[in-house]
Amino acid sequence: LGLGDEKDITVRGLEAVKSCDKVFLEHYTSVLGVEKSKLETFYGKEIMLADRNMVESEAEQIYQPAKIGNVAMLVVGDPVCATTHTDMILRAKEFGVKVEVIHNASIMGAAGSCGLQLYNFGQTVSIPFFDDAWRPTSFYPKVQYNRGGGLHTLCLLDIKVKEPDFEAMIKGRTTFLPPRFMSVNTCCEQLIEAEEKHCEKVYDPDTTLCVGLARMGQETEQIVAGTMKELLEIDFGTPLHSFIVCGETHDLEIELLKEFLVPNSKYVVDSHKNGED
Repeated sequence: LGLGDEKDITVRGLEAVKSCDKVFLEHYTSVLGVEKSKLETFYGKEIMLADRNMVESEAEQIYQPAKIGNVAMLVVGDPVCATTHTDMILRAKEFGVKVEVIHNASIMGAAGSCGLQLYNFGQTVSIPFFDDAWRPTSFYPKVQYNRGGGLHTLCLLDIKVKEPDFEAMIKGRTTFLPPRFMSVNTCCEQLIEAEEKHCEKVYDPDTTLCVGLARMGQETEQIVAGTMKELLEIDFGTPLHSFIVCGETHDLEIELLKEFLVPNSKYVVDSHKNGED
């Protein structure tokens, strides 16, 4: 579906949706910036939400109709940018269903809008919400690996949609918590905590250049560059947000990033190779 609204679908994608007997919208790895009703009006099709439970535990509701007709699974961004969607493709094929993938824009490409060159990115990492009992920092060594090679790190920030309320379940009620979407600010807090925990100087919250991204591909998209501590103070508004920890930056990248820099930013360029090309 791309990143923006109902009109971001490709012509080929729209033709495919219109030819389908059933249309599902995957609704837990990402969300679009418009309501489902707008998609239904524009596409001329009723759309069923496919939450995590349906995708992981009740997928036959999707695959069975596809054995006798055409079924579309709508995905925000591009269909092959999340492990969930790759798994869906494999399971559909095991079910004897033919799969056709129709590509579109994703955050993987849109991240380049800030001026950083896409071929200078390393491994993409996910930043999960910390809670009192679970504060995983498995992303930290991946950021370390990337920065050790001078590469930028795209961080995909956690979203919680239709998460069960365990306290209510204990009382015999099945209810769900309100949706939560990680902000750039929370991401910065958790990255700073991870550095304080490991103390391996993978990045410096006071000087390492970073970029906060919000609502990429939408009319209200927002890009702000600065250090982690500077970006902590920025209001990035409504979701979805993403984050970049910069590696070595080329002069051209810095020139483009200047447009988005926090005024009087205290960042220090991490670029021992600049000027050698």
